[in-house]
Amino acid sequence: MRYMTAGESHGPEEVAIIEGIPAGLHLTQEDINTELARRQHAAGRGQRQVIETDTVTIMGGVRHQVTLGSPIALNVHNDDHNHWTKIMDPNTPADEENSKRKVMRPRPGHADLVGGMKYRHSADLRNVLERSSARETVMRVAVGAVAKRLLAELGMDVHGFVLNIGPVRADAGQIAQYKTLAELRAVTESFPTRTLDAETDEKMRTLLDDTKRDYNTVGGTVQVIATGVPVGLGSYVSADTKLDAKIARAIIGINAFKGVEFGGGFENAEKFGSEVMDEIYWSEERGFYRGSNNLGGFEGGMTNGEPVVVKGVVKPIPTLYRPMQSVDIDTHENHRASVERSDTTAVTAAAVIAEHMVAIELATAILDKFDTDNMDRLKEQLAAYRAEIKNF
Repeated sequence: MRYMTAGESHGPEEVAIIEGIPAGLHLTQEDINTELARRQHAAGRGQRQVIETDTVTIMGGVRHQVTLGSPIALNVHNDDHNHWTKIMDPNTPADEENSKRKVMRPRPGHADLVGGMKYRHSADLRNVLERSSARETVMRVAVGAVAKRLLAELGMDVHGFVLNIGPVRADAGQIAQYKTLAELRAVTESFPTRTLDAETDEKMRTLLDDTKRDYNTVGGTVQVIATGVPVGLGSYVSADTKLDAKIARAIIGINAFKGVEFGGGFENAEKFGSEVMDEIYWSEERGFYRGSNNLGGFEGGMTNGEPVVVKGVVKPIPTLYRPMQSVDIDTHENHRASVERSDTTAVTAAAVIAEHMVAIELATAILDKFDTDNMDRLKEQLAAYRAEIKNF
């Protein structure tokens, strides 16, 4: 499975093409729209989310709500483009009128300056920020929604939620009380902050209100858990086949993510081996399993049958309404950075995006390992493989 996205933040459309989804997967636009709505509606989001009504159109690869095995084309219209039709017109040469909203004062922490240098966009840094904007993640969530449908058909579930926003942190020990991801999802999706309990949600929302009044932004940490993942996805034989490395790259590839860990992650660096390694057990009912999950479901770059547990660190959004020191790229004079419309935090949406990126990597690993032509054949092969692993 592979995919590509295209589109600018204020351009007319966001698009994606997915290749490698088997024929026979039931897929509807509503399956995708449900996930797009989760990305869009969360605490700390800005005015752009009031303007947009993110809904997908399936342009190819699906007939009568069933995938055909051919490339799937997806499209989401940018409603905000109505306010940018001249500025973002791809078919009209640049002139004084359609170049009024130039960006010449790069924002610290954003791709503006380095992207301008790399691609020689010295006349207008908007050429950088329109693509480097997190608006593009709407299509990664759309692609991930397709991946989640495939995983669900194969008995796997994936869910993302928020551990902390700034200094306000939920007690992660609460996660253990939920027997299924469905139970955990019902709780975290009931809060605007996607956190674990009502008290933390209230504190997070108060922090976001205070941060907004201070014209500032704030980061945090998200966690993604995947269950039902079979043993042996990924490989130890070479660095580029390790699935945990692929997931790490996918998480860091999301806008504003600056760190990733699996299981106990960086806390494991302060412990002894006897405290960290997940001891091995066997039962006739389960086959081999682990007594703990400090390594987050991975050993040797391969899934070990335990839940996949991934955490990602999200930096504060670099667009501040009290702009920081910058330099005009034309005059080289000191100025305050440009201000673009922004959210107070990306963390609540980032949990959804990270969830879908993990789903994409898991689906890709499944499709790399088994026959990808037809869903029924894929189910048969995976069922036979699970039985083989259980009887090892």
